[in-house]
Amino acid sequence: MKNIKEVNGLAIGEIAPSFTALDIYDNKYSLSDALSKGEVVLIFIRGQWCPFCNKHLKEIQENLPLIYKKGASVVVVSPEKSEFIKKTIEKTGAEFTVLYDADYKIAKAYDVLFKPKAMLRVMYNVVLGANLKESHSDESEQLPVPATYIISKDGKIKWRQFNPNYMKRSQINDILDNLN
Repeated sequence: MKNIKEVNGLAIGEIAPSFTALDIYDNKYSLSDALSKGEVVLIFIRGQWCPFCNKHLKEIQENLPLIYKKGASVVVVSPEKSEFIKKTIEKTGAEFTVLYDADYKIAKAYDVLFKPKAMLRVMYNVVLGANLKESHSDESEQLPVPATYIISKDGKIKWRQFNPNYMKRSQINDILDNLN
């Protein structure tokens, strides 16, 4: 398992790894299918317990019509199981797709997965009620760096926001400026 300093996230210009995953309704989402319709804004979040994730997703939701107007879609990837993702949707009003990243496959493919230090895990679990061992697919308590990628129709990463500081998130203006 990697620590935060060992993850770099995929770079601009790299081919975005294709994936399929289930949403909370057990509908299958395919990145390649979504890209056939337009660009994709891919966002990794830590979970429903994360106030920064919830604030970010609310901002995305508020600006969703502007993203759609650019011909793009939004998909969010969470390490949490469906019952916890439902809480994220309730807290943020999300009308976009939120996927469960079973076994962290998508986060690993995008090189955003790490294991927080022990003291942080205690804070997340005790203070913020994250329940990482129960809410994820295993007991490893790994999390993704909350990164944002814009993937062009040709499957390449054309823009990214990647910052190990979980408080630093993509800004809606940056997302809109980098969509066609």
